[in-house]
Amino acid sequence: MARLAIAMDLGTSGFRAQAINPGTSDTLSTVLTTGHPLPGNNVIDHIQFALEAGGEIARGIIMGAVNRIILALRVPADDVGVLSVCGNPAQLSLFQGMEIRDLAYAGKRKLDSLGVAIPGREAAILKAKQFPGLNLPPDCDVIIPPAVRHEVGADALALILKTGMLELEETSLAIDYGTNAEMALFHDGLVYTGSTAAGPALEGQQITCGTLATPGAICDLQRAESPEAPFYRLTILDSDMSPVPGPVVDFRESRYLDSGMPRPSGITGTGVVAAICEGIQSGLITIPHIATTDRRLHLGEDLFLSEEDLTEAGKAIGSVRAGYIAMCKRAGIAIQDIDTVYMSGSAGTYIDALKAQKLGLIPPRVSKVCQVGNTSLAMARDLASDPAKLDTMSGLARKLKRNHCMFAHSVVFKKVYLLELSYWTEGMPARLYRSMLNRYGLPDLPPVAGTPEVLHLVKKDIDNTGALGLVTLAEGGPS
Repeated sequence: MARLAIAMDLGTSGFRAQAINPGTSDTLSTVLTTGHPLPGNNVIDHIQFALEAGGEIARGIIMGAVNRIILALRVPADDVGVLSVCGNPAQLSLFQGMEIRDLAYAGKRKLDSLGVAIPGREAAILKAKQFPGLNLPPDCDVIIPPAVRHEVGADALALILKTGMLELEETSLAIDYGTNAEMALFHDGLVYTGSTAAGPALEGQQITCGTLATPGAICDLQRAESPEAPFYRLTILDSDMSPVPGPVVDFRESRYLDSGMPRPSGITGTGVVAAICEGIQSGLITIPHIATTDRRLHLGEDLFLSEEDLTEAGKAIGSVRAGYIAMCKRAGIAIQDIDTVYMSGSAGTYIDALKAQKLGLIPPRVSKVCQVGNTSLAMARDLASDPAKLDTMSGLARKLKRNHCMFAHSVVFKKVYLLELSYWTEGMPARLYRSMLNRYGLPDLPPVAGTPEVLHLVKKDIDNTGALGLVTLAEGGPS
C-alpha cells in the first residue's frame, strides 16, 4: 500500500496543511491554524522570541503545533511517508532548528562580530528522525525547499512557479499578500524579486476586531439596496472556507439590518480592504479620519474599524505599493508597463481585486488580474508527489539571486514608503505624492483608469479541503 503524504505551509500568521495520496494527488483532509504558535504577529517577533528564549524552545513550540496538526488531519501517522513544507526562510529555519541570527541582523559587520556562519538554506530531503519530537515514522522523508536570500524563500519560488508567470512574454507582477508580502516582477526575460514587511493587517491581525481568514470571518462586502444610506451586505467565510452572503450592516451604527443570516466572528484582511474602499467611496473615510460620530466604521454588532485600524492597514498597503514602485525603478520600467498581476495567499484570493486596485495594492493600469490561491501550500503538495521538483526550485533560486531587491537597503523603497506614511497617516494629497515621486526621479503613480479583466482561478485559497473536510485549530491547538 502506498504511503500517505502531508503538505504544509508554514506561514507567518498561521500554518496550513493537507493530507494527500501522493499517487493520485487526492486530498484527504485539511487543517489550518488561527495563529502562529510563537508569540507575536510577524517574523521579527518570532525571531526575537527565539533569540531570547532559545532556539530549542522555539523549535519545540513549533514542533508541538506541527504534531497537533498531524493529529488533526485524521490519517494514521504511521502511514505517512513524506512531509513536505514550504514557507519563508524564517519559518523554515525555526522548523529546522537552524541559525537565525543572520535573519535578525542585515549588516555584515554585526554578523561578523557575532561570529555568525550564514547557512546556505539549500534544498534538502531529510528524515523525520533528524527532527527531535516530530511524531512521524523515523524513515519518513522531510522535504525542505531552498531559499533565494535571507528574506525571500521557498514561498517566493512557489509564487513564481505556480503562477506560470515566466511562461508568458508579458510584463507581469506576482504578489503573495501576507505579513511578509513576497513579490516578483518579470520583464524582458528577467525576474526581479523582493519581500516587504507589510505587517499583519492584510491578514486581519493587529486590527481591533480582526481575525485570520477562518470560518466566520468577514472577507468582503458590497453596497446594499439603499442608495441613500451606507448599507452593505457582508460576505462571510463558511465552514468550508467558501464566501457566502451575510447580514446587511450600516457603517454608522452597531447593528444588523436583517435577521436570519450567519453572523460574522471577526474581520479578515480582505474585509478590512473592502471596508476602507467602500468607506472612502461613501465619504465616511477621508484618510486618515473616519467621519462617524464615534470615529468607527461599523460592520455589525460589536464589530468595527477604528481610525487606528485604518492607519495600521494603510501602513501595510503602503508597504506593498512602495515595494512594486521600487522594483519598477530597478527594472527601468513605468508602472503602467505592467500587463498582468497575480494575487496569491488568503488575502490575494478573497480580496476584491478592483477594490484592491483603488487602494494601491495592485498597479493602477493593469489589463488582467489572476487570483491564484495558496501557492505555498500548492508547491508543498507538488513536492510531496514529485520531490524532483526541488531541482527546478533550486535552479530558479540561483537565477533570482542576480536581481534581488533587498528593500531594507533600498533608498528608493525608503523614499516611497515615507510618502506612503505621509499619505496614510497625515492625509498627504495624491497630487503632492505624485509630485514628490517626480522630484525623486521615480516612476509616476497615475490614477486608476480602465477596468482590468479579473480571473478567479480558484474559488478559495485552499480549493479542495478533502473528503474528511476542514479542521480549524486555535493558535496551534484545538478550537
